[in-house]
Amino acid sequence: MKTLVTQFLRRAGLTTALLLPLLALAQTPAQEAAIRKNLVERLPGLPKIDEIRRTPMNGLFEVRMGNEIVYTDADGSHLIQGQLVDTRSRRDLTQERQDKLNAIAFDSLPLKDAITIVRGNGKRKLALFEDPNCGYCKRFERDLQKVSDITIYLFLMPILGAESTEQSRNVWCSKDKAKAWSDLMTADKPVPPSSPGCDTSALTRNVEYGRKMRITGTPTLIFANGNRVPGAISAAQVEKLLAEAQTP
Repeated sequence: MKTLVTQFLRRAGLTTALLLPLLALAQTPAQEAAIRKNLVERLPGLPKIDEIRRTPMNGLFEVRMGNEIVYTDADGSHLIQGQLVDTRSRRDLTQERQDKLNAIAFDSLPLKDAITIVRGNGKRKLALFEDPNCGYCKRFERDLQKVSDITIYLFLMPILGAESTEQSRNVWCSKDKAKAWSDLMTADKPVPPSSPGCDTSALTRNVEYGRKMRITGTPTLIFANGNRVPGAISAAQVEKLLAEAQTP
């Protein structure tokens, strides 16, 4: 999916990988003001600039618009979209920054609107945003059965249409929500229809929360350290990230 910044740059006829000479200057309030002024004047329609900060690369500045990042020189004369990599440590600095911007504090999650699933000692924690009609979610759930000693907070987020909403209601209104979810996702066992009086407002709140936090696809995983991972990953990758989340 194209980001708002990417869409704007392409509409403006700008390329997304430019290697340009940059000035080796330190950031000052005047430079930040100049960058803001020049980018806004020269690129009308650019998304609102939320933050400008100096990067480890001399003369290169990060421009943050929401959770999206581009780079510019000291006076906003050039714009670069791409990954900033530290060649010595082989670290993708852009991805690290994106991970921090996308992180969600685990204790801020609205857990009352989640289905709690405990396996083994339940010591490790993981939050999931999933749609019951999502094929990737089903594949992920089947692999996730291999992971034990975990407490899963499942947020039903029906975003794929009317069938997703109906299935989510049926799961949420089940006497044993965790079993109903497991039967549906791992064994393709239909869940009985929900009763008319069942309160399913949690599902609406989950969709609204996902929109607010820019959770645009399912599955999306949130680990105890706030790390957000979009998309289906393997049980081995889940184990690795769970271990990292417990590291002080």
